[in-house]
Amino acid sequence: MIYRTFLLLALSITSLFAGEDEARLTELNAYWGEVSRSVHEGDFEGYRATCHPDGVLVSGTKNTSYLLADALKKWNPNFLNTKTGKIKASVEFRFSQRRGDAATAHETGMFRYAESDAEGTEKISYINLIALLVKKEGKWLILMENQESEGTIEDWNKLTTTPSE
Repeated sequence: MIYRTFLLLALSITSLFAGEDEARLTELNAYWGEVSRSVHEGDFEGYRATCHPDGVLVSGTKNTSYLLADALKKWNPNFLNTKTGKIKASVEFRFSQRRGDAATAHETGMFRYAESDAEGTEKISYINLIALLVKKEGKWLILMENQESEGTIEDWNKLTTTPSE
């Protein structure tokens, strides 16, 4: 009888955490969807709204670390060029690990950034990503974006967890 009660309690707790995890992942999938939408549409303000005001960009390939606000200033011309149709841009995300709780997230995976010019010449980058996010006032914000290193299409294809699944 005690064993059965313990088992039911353990299953209830596991089910509660699984439900919280599912809700968090649903919210985070919507977050990454918004990042993708804003890049595709050239919506600079929409993209900026996904970033924590004190967020940090880490670049392993450039051996740098600086505020996301400064990175946004550098990226703004690409958003404008996308919005006006001079270029087309898109970003997709896939993850190998997704950890966190109701207010924090540690996401490991890759993003695929594609950009094509007016002539249709496309450049695709696969970047290994570690992202730290926090939930503030009901909204997920990226606190650290670690663009760890360049990856390959083969690395990308090994990852199956996408925010759209």
